[in-house]
Amino acid sequence: MIDWLFIPLAYVIGSVSSAIIICRLMGLPDPRAEGSGNPGATNVMRIGGKKAAGITLLGDLLKGLIPVYAANAFGVSAEILALTGLAAFIGHLYPMFFGFKGGKGVATSIGVLLGFCWWLGLAFVATWLAVYKLRKISSLSALCTSVLSPIYAWFIVCSVPLVLASVVMTALLLYRHKSNIKRLLTGEES
Repeated sequence: MIDWLFIPLAYVIGSVSSAIIICRLMGLPDPRAEGSGNPGATNVMRIGGKKAAGITLLGDLLKGLIPVYAANAFGVSAEILALTGLAAFIGHLYPMFFGFKGGKGVATSIGVLLGFCWWLGLAFVATWLAVYKLRKISSLSALCTSVLSPIYAWFIVCSVPLVLASVVMTALLLYRHKSNIKRLLTGEES
């Protein structure tokens, strides 16, 4: 029964917006009102520079990693582990503390995948870096990598619940990037 507590706790942790907190602490404008309006590391870089973005990225990654890693350490089932990861990810997208308006989920999904299996998270990061090196477009890197993550999950962890969680995260990430996808298709994405 205690295993099920990881799911709501993961959602609460995911709901903590690193971007908003870091911007407030560093005296920067609210990322929801500046730049792209997205409370994520890429927008924080636009309005506050690399240091603020790096801290935001780390915070978003950790809120995906910590709940999943903790659940894994307690030996929960693959189903509970998958739901814990999804809860942290959904908390980032739809945070209860910030009017259910959150980020796009890339860094938090990396943290979740790292929590599922280090190799899975590292495959995600390596693919993101490779695509970014070729095209220099952050959103394209995130989209390509996210589409590949369920395939990586299938071959690396071989766990149906974790693969399904990866598929759901990919679908939500694609949905959250729909404006980026439109700009990519028209050649207007920066």
